[in-house]
Amino acid sequence: MRLTYNEIAAHLGLSALDGDIALTAAITDSREAAPGALFVCIPGSRVDGHDFVPAAVALGASAVLASRPLPGAGVPVLVVEDTVKALGGIAALWRDKTRAKVVGVTGTAGKTTLKEVLAQVLAVRGKSAKNALNNNNQIGMPRAMLATDGDEDFWVMEAGISHEGDMEELSSVLRPDIGLILNVGAGHTEGLGKKGVAWHKSRLLTNLKPGGIGLVCADYPELVREARATGAELHFFSASGRAVEYRASYAGPAPAASAAADASAAAAGDAPDDRRGLYHLWLDGTRCVVTAPFRGEYGAENVIAVAAVAHKLGLSAAEIAQGLSQSSLPVQRFNQTRVGKWLFIDDTYNANPLSMRRMLDAAAERAAGRLFVPVLGEMLELGSQAAEEHEALGRHLADLKPAAIFWKGGHGENIRAGLTCGGYTGPWFEVYDAASFASAWAELSQGAFADCKTGGVALFKGSRGNRLECLLQTLTEPEAVRG
Repeated sequence: MRLTYNEIAAHLGLSALDGDIALTAAITDSREAAPGALFVCIPGSRVDGHDFVPAAVALGASAVLASRPLPGAGVPVLVVEDTVKALGGIAALWRDKTRAKVVGVTGTAGKTTLKEVLAQVLAVRGKSAKNALNNNNQIGMPRAMLATDGDEDFWVMEAGISHEGDMEELSSVLRPDIGLILNVGAGHTEGLGKKGVAWHKSRLLTNLKPGGIGLVCADYPELVREARATGAELHFFSASGRAVEYRASYAGPAPAASAAADASAAAAGDAPDDRRGLYHLWLDGTRCVVTAPFRGEYGAENVIAVAAVAHKLGLSAAEIAQGLSQSSLPVQRFNQTRVGKWLFIDDTYNANPLSMRRMLDAAAERAAGRLFVPVLGEMLELGSQAAEEHEALGRHLADLKPAAIFWKGGHGENIRAGLTCGGYTGPWFEVYDAASFASAWAELSQGAFADCKTGGVALFKGSRGNRLECLLQTLTEPEAVRG
């Protein structure tokens, strides 16, 4: 960012300094302080940022944003009632001073991956910025906005919500030129109340920049209804062959685009690199074939969403193809590692019912007749829907006919009930840590899997609190784990 103390003070309704100060960064960690930094004091459940003001100033912080007076701070202090809301206000001020076309991204499953790939595709045309990984809340997203240089052509900012009112706050700060809603499903339902996930996600469209548009997946009827109710100008994409502006379908020949279709895509199989997929795209009647860092049906939704945004921002079909061909997935998102005859898929960053089903289907497809072993963890923050959603997951698991199942965390009894209902009678292991998992895997390797010559595919996926990457490490980095 490139703002001055007095610009920020005026925006917040505070008094100006006699002599102004140039500010080039907003930080919440005192260890990141340097000359030109605005240190934002965030009160937390364990520590209070106000206590770290001396440390930040000692490292050169030029000013402080606080919720109480700090006599003797040694630098000018902007005193506000709520530092988090004020941080968002400063980010909104900076957003208005930049020339970037801003894309706001949300959804229940895959929004971080979509944001990362989209930013890489847009970088083919011009300078792009994004929020790192999933720094997508009322602190992370404004900080990411303020970390930009201001001369970018594109910003791609992810907005994540877990409580009522979150999206209203985030969208009012971001005011995107394009609001993209990838999908909706059960996720963070514990904190979102009774209005439903689709209603809350659609709040992204209530604070578009004047002239801005919404890009919404047409495959979720509740989302379509709630998005239309906002009154925003909408454009739709689909991964289910619906006759909308942007279309995608998976497997086999792609259907001819309807007269109203601007773009469509279809999964065409696997590229020579088995970590990538081959897709057909239709953009304003122009057909092209691209490789992308996805595999199979779930990837079609991501590919068409990326292509739709890029197309609306003026990229050509060739630029979109180039961007997709050289893009990569972020860590812990369907990352694949081969060890001997086994393919291990790391999708351990997080999980909800929608993302869990999609990754299970994609991994089962990768197994293609070989052993398929899901290593899963509890889906958190589902509130009153938790038991029902875990039982439904068990039924879905049974349909995939896995060779064995590992489970970590709560609601194992609901998973078992669903598996029983679906007729699954195979091996089941509840594990509690890396050691118990390694022991159970060794038992299978010496028993049920001992005579398997083709190997198999194991998917590791669960909510963040399960830390399933620690289980995966016992197979991919056994020496490091023992050390």
